[in-house]
Amino acid sequence: MKRITVEELAGGVQDLPSLPAIVMELLASIEQEDVDISVLAKKVSYDQALTANTLRLANSSAYGLQVKVTTIQQAITYLGFQRMRNLITVAAVGGCFPSGRCPGFDDKAFWRHSIATAACARALARRMRFNQDIAFTAGLLHDIGRLVLVTGHPEAYGDVLAWRAAHPAEWREAESAVLGVDHVDAGLALAAHWNFSGTMCQAIGFHHAPDTPGAGFLATIVHVADAIVHALDLSGEKDDVVPRLSNVAWDAMGLNEEAYLHLFRETETQLGEMSAILMV
Repeated sequence: MKRITVEELAGGVQDLPSLPAIVMELLASIEQEDVDISVLAKKVSYDQALTANTLRLANSSAYGLQVKVTTIQQAITYLGFQRMRNLITVAAVGGCFPSGRCPGFDDKAFWRHSIATAACARALARRMRFNQDIAFTAGLLHDIGRLVLVTGHPEAYGDVLAWRAAHPAEWREAESAVLGVDHVDAGLALAAHWNFSGTMCQAIGFHHAPDTPGAGFLATIVHVADAIVHALDLSGEKDDVVPRLSNVAWDAMGLNEEAYLHLFRETETQLGEMSAILMV
């Protein structure tokens, strides 16, 4: 079994593509109040590949547009800037990681889980009066370290899959047992490489440990959303394991049983509507 050091992780992410500058600007704009949408739309249009992928998603049946949008600005007009920013992020991040590198790793299940967690985190954030865009992005990226490990160390991650098949456990436990690092370590290395904000780094770093002092409320939202999506088995991944849930984080949501049931339905519906994004 190959052990991986944190230093090797940090070096490995340097070989991954950088996010387009406009995507970094879009992610930074989440926390800004004054944003010139027309300028950002124009910058996105300069990246032909990103524009093509984003417009394909915007024109998918998931959004039921009555007209075919042909420009980013037009898509923003019909779908809204926040939704388009989310679509652009999905298109950009997904394009950084080639699928099929690690036999046995279910890329589609990974993205189903990520999209569902993003949708659930956004729904929770709305109820908590927290920034929904930040929650969606954090939910989308919370497990991105798994793709870092799969892409950079496919053979070693194959050993993780084999270990977990023999020892039913959470992914983080399996990764640590085999590799000596886990997807949180890898996610933080990528977050540093992509210059994510401190808020986003906290969410990635503490989504399994929201009770840690200084973890931040975003980590709490993502932690609960992640557990809900695992419990609902929305990824369709074989032998999925629900991660340990923090009672403190669950209680912090302050929702009653009826509210949670509504949240479950909303998350399932959102995943169904966004299925075109997943290309499944």
